[in-house]
Amino acid sequence: MTAGLWQNWVLPGIWITVQLLVYSAVLAGFVAFAVGMARTHRSRFVRFLAGFYTEIFRGTSALILMFWLFFVLPPLLGWQLVPMWAAVLALGLSYGAYGAEIVRGALNSVAPAQREAGVALSFSPWQRMRLILLPQAVPEMIPPFCNLLVELLKGTALVSLLGVGDVSFAAYLVRLATQESAQIYTISLVIYFVLAFVITRSMRALEKKTKRNIGVAVSGGGAK
Repeated sequence: MTAGLWQNWVLPGIWITVQLLVYSAVLAGFVAFAVGMARTHRSRFVRFLAGFYTEIFRGTSALILMFWLFFVLPPLLGWQLVPMWAAVLALGLSYGAYGAEIVRGALNSVAPAQREAGVALSFSPWQRMRLILLPQAVPEMIPPFCNLLVELLKGTALVSLLGVGDVSFAAYLVRLATQESAQIYTISLVIYFVLAFVITRSMRALEKKTKRNIGVAVSGGGAK
């Protein structure tokens, strides 16, 4: 591969993939915590709304949602989303629904005695969530969140179908220019592997830190 192709297509593609990953992960994280905590709310109506959201977005294709946001929504609202933001919305909303189940499960795994202690101390529901439940639940969320983040990284490849110049789209363009399919797609596989490896190691370090903060011993295994 020539230096020009690498500089003009592959490196910008990596940068766009990283941007997509970060923006989508931020949105997915916000959705996951908001909806996941709502699924443990005392109000049945709030739990129903959160559950409805989760089922809708877990049961639809992120790719079709991406197409819907880009091709169907503009005529309805009268304005056009750029492909990048249509992709971020679709990925963030879809993966956030999966993340909400991780949050809900981790919160429900906290011992009932911990909740009762918060009630005995006259903590408000938000104080119990912030001071008791989340500090214990977050370390348990990190391994499944790591898996979800790696899946989100791979899901960013879908944006190439909208013409967004990520790693996959850059690989396609370079293949057209060079006819070097084996080399190009091998390099693409390596790029995704390196990014996933960085995510996994970073999440593992975060898991250790959060467990140390609450005095929990960290085993030799890691987020997989």
